[in-house]
This record gives sequence, structure tokens and C-alpha cells, in this order.
Amino acid sequence: MMPNRIRRGLVWSLGALAIVALAGLVGWQVQRVGTGRGVAAEALTKLGGPWTLTDQTGQPRTDRSFPGKLQVMFFGYRYCPDICPTELQAIAETLDLLGADASQVQPLFISIDPQRDTPAALAEYTALFDSRILGLTGTPDQVTAMATAFRVYYARIDAKDGGADDYLMDHSAFVYLTDRTGAVAGVAPPGTKPADLAGLIRTRLKS
Repeated sequence: MMPNRIRRGLVWSLGALAIVALAGLVGWQVQRVGTGRGVAAEALTKLGGPWTLTDQTGQPRTDRSFPGKLQVMFFGYRYCPDICPTELQAIAETLDLLGADASQVQPLFISIDPQRDTPAALAEYTALFDSRILGLTGTPDQVTAMATAFRVYYARIDAKDGGADDYLMDHSAFVYLTDRTGAVAGVAPPGTKPADLAGLIRTRLKS
């Protein structure tokens, strides 16, 4: 049985962190789901690539681990106070809207905070939203390599007079959609409605 989710109304203050546009893609048009406008094809080809991480069960995963499935990716971290729970909840609702089609989709939550986000901690966190969301972490070098490939911005912000684990992570907050081969097929901006994201996914499932 699917674990209970954070209730639908969970929206924490968005003022704590600056949400930065896709690093390296400034000036490119981010896909506006549902408007018919999108990132140019040549821009999407510059995103993504091979990656290797560890999932929340401790098993190694790569960009080839989900053959035949679309991947819905979100980069964030477990201690994120606002945008991460909001976007993960939206992804969970998107899966519900997809119904049986959700079996053809693998949602991934990639941690940008490998220091604190252990596999076990990610398993507990993703279960708060939907058991189908798979948490991924890795070494700092592995996380940096994947974030760089997807043009994900993130930076550590240490708390004044805080301890070694007392910090926040500033980061971009786009949702990436890959096709069945693992190539990036779309980028949805923060705040995309679940119905619109589900529509984008259904379009890709037909192609």
C-alpha cells in the first residue's frame, strides 16, 4: 500500500532561497507546459548525459537503469524548506493523474546534498510523497557531474556560527523529462501544475 503523502495543501514560504534559472541556459526559453512553446530542440540536446549514482536502497543506478521508461527528474535535498516538498508533491499528484500510464514513468529525486542525504534518509523522505519516487545520491563528484550535465545550479549556504551540518542549499528547481532512451525531452519550470505536467508526459508517451 502506498505510504501516506504530505497533505495537498503543503506549501511553505518560498522566500528563504533564491530560485535560479537553469545555469548555462540563460536566454533560452524554458518550456511553458500547456502553451505550446518550448525549449528549442538544439537546446535540449545540450542537456543530460551518462551518470552513475546510488539509489535509496544502496543499489547503483545509471542513466541506463530504466529502459523503456520516461524519467521525471527533480534535483533538490531533504532539508529543503520549501520548493522541494512543493515540487515532489506535484510530481506525486502527476503520477496519480496518469493512472495506469504512470507504470511507464520513473520519477527520480536527485540529492544535491550528499553529505547529509544518505540512501536510508532519502528512502524515508521520498516515502512521504509517493513510494514510486526513487531517491538518488552519490559521492560529491558524482553529484557534481550529473548536475553539470543537466545544467543544474546549486550552492551551499552556511549558517552564521553554525555547525558542520548547519547549512542550506540554494538551487534551481526545474523538472526534467527524458524520453525512453534517456535523452532530455522537456523541461518544466517550478510551479508547473500537475495536470500540465501529466499532459506533457502523455504526449511523450505517444511519441
